[in-house]
Amino acid sequence: APLEGAVLARSTWHDGCPVAVADLRYLTVGFWGFDDRAHTGELIVHAEVADDVVAVFETLFDARFPIEEMRITTPAELAAPPIGDGNNTGAFVCREVRGGSRFSEHAHGLAVDINPFLNPYVAGDLILPELAAAFTERSSVRPGMITEDGSVVRAFDAIGWGWGGRWSSLRDYQHFSRADR
Repeated sequence: APLEGAVLARSTWHDGCPVAVADLRYLTVGFWGFDDRAHTGELIVHAEVADDVVAVFETLFDARFPIEEMRITTPAELAAPPIGDGNNTGAFVCREVRGGSRFSEHAHGLAVDINPFLNPYVAGDLILPELAAAFTERSSVRPGMITEDGSVVRAFDAIGWGWGGRWSSLRDYQHFSRADR
């Protein structure tokens, strides 16, 4: 559905974001929780990739890949410290890249992060979320972790998206994007 009303109001979209509201879509998708029950989550993505993202989450649902939560990121969460007490799977967030001055692929609605606590961002000594250090060791695979040979990477590969877990200068195990950045 188009992004409007209450959903738009609780999102991070604002004047100055690099994508027009008219180019964003609000999705509801099914996912399996860690409680082994089906849930409905919500994402905001660019209209150009909405069908592909729905197909990815249909694949993950069929594979019963566990996701802790999936909801729209709010403006208050952007200002919160990245300690990691949440494990929210999300897509559109109007923000700049970590440590940079250009907008992230999330700000264009062209990226998805899945289970960020279990699949942290690692750049040298920097680990985000900060409390997720135990999940930087990728050889001990636990439910919800993304692996090279797993269903999540295969589903995003099928739509031509890159995975941050393959990057060489840093690893962003939660991150998938159309531009592979």
